[in-house]
Amino acid sequence: MTSTASRPATARMAPAGLAGTITVPGDKSISHRALMLSALAVGRSTVDGLLEGEDVLATAAAMRALGAAITREETGAGQETGAGQETGMPVVRWVIDGVGVGGLSEPADILDMGNSGTAARLLMGLLASHPLVAVMTGDASLRKRPMARVATPLEKMGARIITRGGGRLPATVVGARKPVPIRYRLPVPSAQVKSAILLAGLNTPGRTVVVEPEATRDHTERMLRAMGAVITVETEADGARVISLEGQPELAARDLTVPGDPSSAAFPVVAGLITPGSQITVRNVCLNPGRDGLFTTLRDMGADLTVEAARDVGGEPVGDLVARASRLTAVTVPAERAPSMIDEFPVLAAAAATARGTSRFEGLAELRVKESDRLQAVADGLALAGVVVRTGEDWMEIDGCDGPVPGGATPVVTHLDHRIAMAFLVLGLAAEGGMTVDDDRMIATSFPGFRGLMCGLGARIADAV
Repeated sequence: MTSTASRPATARMAPAGLAGTITVPGDKSISHRALMLSALAVGRSTVDGLLEGEDVLATAAAMRALGAAITREETGAGQETGAGQETGMPVVRWVIDGVGVGGLSEPADILDMGNSGTAARLLMGLLASHPLVAVMTGDASLRKRPMARVATPLEKMGARIITRGGGRLPATVVGARKPVPIRYRLPVPSAQVKSAILLAGLNTPGRTVVVEPEATRDHTERMLRAMGAVITVETEADGARVISLEGQPELAARDLTVPGDPSSAAFPVVAGLITPGSQITVRNVCLNPGRDGLFTTLRDMGADLTVEAARDVGGEPVGDLVARASRLTAVTVPAERAPSMIDEFPVLAAAAATARGTSRFEGLAELRVKESDRLQAVADGLALAGVVVRTGEDWMEIDGCDGPVPGGATPVVTHLDHRIAMAFLVLGLAAEGGMTVDDDRMIATSFPGFRGLMCGLGARIADAV
């Protein structure tokens, strides 16, 4: 096998049928939170199924730098591939000895968050209510992403946050010595901003309250409650959710299991739906109601997508997704659904490109400030695939091809964005001329092993020269 370091970055996917049963990596959002909250617990926590992508490893390194003892242990072997064969890969457990709420220590060096906006924004919340000074940075992509919407409420709690122009990293966080609780209404739906405020509220006396006009993913609330925090959720007359957290709890160490990431499952699921003759099963997928917008939308498009073995794992709903090749029809996705599937729009666009009719997606302004301007990157990639697409500041329309798209050999520019790379590789399965992306190495930030997993199902991904 050619190593990632030596092989060409450009990758190409050609049409091929898919079949098999797979397990995708652990949920990235839950993995970040499991490390951070376990580091603030009293006692020893264990985490099974942690996503070992670069983003989550950056969080683990940051929590170590802040005083938590975090180790990785291999406990056995026996994980299956898409073809159902034993790989001999180790079963891994992460062990975290927490320092307790308020126990973080000042880091000796700069905290490098890599490519992870989630890690950077949530960690900023943790730091804001501790009496320390910390400097945070990230890679070139993360340093372009706005942090002001997180910094603004944290400064109301007493922190001082000094950022580069435009509210961007690097940032110096001067934590509050006497943090004060706030009631903050989110100007736009954002689980990251909500979570940053709640994490700051952990080491703040009194009650911290976040009001969100539209529901967003609630992993932080679920995990805090499971670890012993007093947290309540109420609904106002206008439908807004009011989340209240009592500060300075003693979080109890827990043995946690991270379910499969629905944002990662999205790629093989869509691949199975748009590839003729295919059927795949993705096991152990988190089906949190704040994360299932894509699966709801695919069913609206006529997808043969079912859930088997529905169950609860650590407070999160989990199930096995079965996707069978389907003839999809166009759909309109309303703005109010966007928060539950904001990371999945690139791969939904791939599905819409093969559908019958014109699909319209609304409420996409957030895509402009992701790892790349995803709205523009998707539009440019679809145009290279021979698909007619129109965009505005916060919307997109796609004229579906009612079957395979033309595709071609010209590489899609990914802008170092892992979701753009995966979405257009998936589209290559339903492209007469295949699809090529200019780089797929960054996929490891969220989905290590993506290439091997897809090839295990029958896909044909090759280095392009």
